[in-house]
Amino acid sequence: MSTEHKVAVITGASQGIGAGLVKAYRDRGYRVVATARTMGQSNDDNVLTVSGDIADRKTAECAISEGMARFGRIDTLVNNAGIFIGKPFTRYTEADFASIVGVNVAGFFHITQLAIAEMEKQGSGHVVQISTSLVDHALSASPSALASLTKGSLNAVTKSLAIEYAKHGIRVNAVALGVIKTPMHPAVTHASLSGLHPLGRMGEISDVVEAILYLESASFVTGEILHVDGGQSSGH
Repeated sequence: MSTEHKVAVITGASQGIGAGLVKAYRDRGYRVVATARTMGQSNDDNVLTVSGDIADRKTAECAISEGMARFGRIDTLVNNAGIFIGKPFTRYTEADFASIVGVNVAGFFHITQLAIAEMEKQGSGHVVQISTSLVDHALSASPSALASLTKGSLNAVTKSLAIEYAKHGIRVNAVALGVIKTPMHPAVTHASLSGLHPLGRMGEISDVVEAILYLESASFVTGEILHVDGGQSSGH
């Protein structure tokens, strides 16, 4: 297959923000490798679906190797897959810890390492992480130590990788989110969640997609943690 079209790999792609990103990148003419724990087959020949747990390196290996075999290149990786469990710190279980670290950290590590190795060969690429503004602006009403532990590490590694790979033509950025209106938040919670943001509303999936597409086209931006949080990280 021709490698003229750029290729984006999107994790956590089955619903919510991930599904929105698949559509947005296809609308831009990208071919897409979409991976999540459960992914149905796509009717679009330019979308390759890969089912599997991103915490398992085999899933990452499959997504990158099959993407290369099908499309011939990897231009963008969006690390969208993530787990959030809000609990008081002392109530987290070992299973909570393993799940969150597995997806948020190990999942990031495996697929990013493999994707950057392919980007290095072509001398260009872009990696984007999904983070959270809770890293910068903790809320007593929303205990989130493991989110801060794992997503804070993604913020740090974003800057580290941006510097390490700048000379290879690879940019690395992150988007730190407030509360986004996705299926994980029941409608009954929307009013209270809206109040967490100075702009007085929850974020929409389109807000996140637009931010990532901005970073995609912003060729002079790397190492950036872009807050898409309705002003949450600035204060109240």
